[in-house]
Amino acid sequence: MAPKSLSDLKRKDLFQTKGYINAEWVQAKSGKTFEVIDPATLEKIATVPEMGAEDTALAVEAAHEAFQTFKKTTARQRARMLRKWSDLCLEHIDDLALILTLENGKTLTEAKGEVTYAASFLEWFAGEAERTHGEVVPVANQNQRILTFKQPMGVAACLAPWNFPIAMITRKAGAALAAGCTTVWKPAGETPLSCLAQAVLAQEAGLLNGAINVVTTLNLVAEVGKELCTNKLIKKLSFTGSTRVGKLLAEQCAGSLKKLSLELGGNSPFIVFDDAKIETAVEACVLAKLRNSGQTCVTANRIMVQKGIYNKFADALTAKVKELKVGKGTEEGVFIGPLTHERAVEKAMAHINDAKKHGGQVILGGAPMDGMGGYFLQPTIIKNMSSKMLTTREETFAPVVALYEFETEEDAIKIANDCEVGLGAFIVTESIPRSWRVTEALEVGMVGVNLGLLSACESPFGGVKESGYGREGGRQGIQEYLTVKSMLINVAN
Repeated sequence: MAPKSLSDLKRKDLFQTKGYINAEWVQAKSGKTFEVIDPATLEKIATVPEMGAEDTALAVEAAHEAFQTFKKTTARQRARMLRKWSDLCLEHIDDLALILTLENGKTLTEAKGEVTYAASFLEWFAGEAERTHGEVVPVANQNQRILTFKQPMGVAACLAPWNFPIAMITRKAGAALAAGCTTVWKPAGETPLSCLAQAVLAQEAGLLNGAINVVTTLNLVAEVGKELCTNKLIKKLSFTGSTRVGKLLAEQCAGSLKKLSLELGGNSPFIVFDDAKIETAVEACVLAKLRNSGQTCVTANRIMVQKGIYNKFADALTAKVKELKVGKGTEEGVFIGPLTHERAVEKAMAHINDAKKHGGQVILGGAPMDGMGGYFLQPTIIKNMSSKMLTTREETFAPVVALYEFETEEDAIKIANDCEVGLGAFIVTESIPRSWRVTEALEVGMVGVNLGLLSACESPFGGVKESGYGREGGRQGIQEYLTVKSMLINVAN
């Protein structure tokens, strides 16, 4: 039997409901709290500290103090800690997945997938910790020798979203800790419990007291964010979230010239060409659009299908989506869970109604599932989409499939690039030359060809335009937390 409630946890101490500062579980200095809600039932899961600027400053101070020692650890020592943390994640995958499903809503299958994905970043950066090589520079002056080496930047702030609360923390903190930085985590207010569980395992893996700190907040997020941006002890900030908030953080960090990694909003095109295999296209589309109920950073937002197979693809996709079960993430066989909060349902309905107003044809779904008790929305497919509609300009972030028709390859590229963001894109084609041409022409940071996923620990993740800058994962990920120092030596007699 699959676990369904917190009482099914095998390891009870992974369920923590306090903030974590300098290796101690603490309440907010103000005594304020907020509730974490199960989006599938709208029932309270936990009461968590509503921390503010004062708590955040204490966390930063603890991380700064720990950095004075942690920066002196060897890469091999840090690698061993990260590998042990990764092993602990996999050892306790069932408990971590259950906590994630209850606070986020995604299915247990997807939650386990996220735990495995999160652990992969820890394992990857354990290896990268020992590959932060310097270099010997050829000199013009024979009386000198020049070499470079890399050093950790200092305290890193890791701001994680609610859609992947475990993987986004390990992707950020794993790189930071591998580099020798200490960290302050700020999980999303909707999903703090998964981050707190990770703090338990990270400490168990041997990380120094103060190397990780977790500040929980829901209603004081602006206050906490400002403290992280303006506190001069923070040397690096990594954020995954909306473009609007990313711009605000960049503005607030400007005063101290903090280094930033910003993985911001997307509007991913999913382009199906006439030569595509319909079965491959449908399978990839379901994964790219409906994984995590349509709430991923690179969710396919504009499904663009070439005219010759537009109706055939729409029919095949509709038949497939009708087979998918909607329900609580803890139930067997569920593919689509609830949206994580009420605002998501409201936004999705705004997009659906706007599409209908401008000539869109809803061929499946199109309404909330009110009788289910949580934030559920019918899987929806809309044909006859056009550039006039909200979905063309904004992420829907819900299981709403918007089908656009195009005629030529040039048209597809022009339509795909006609937006202010550029995180990811998907192409389905049997033509290798076309896959290269279109990939090179798309103004995005990542392209998936004949598949519905864009991320792996060994691949750099990030976008262009207003989707942000910096990269996470890959060999580039650890470099975001390192500074290069040059050493010039006089070797003249």
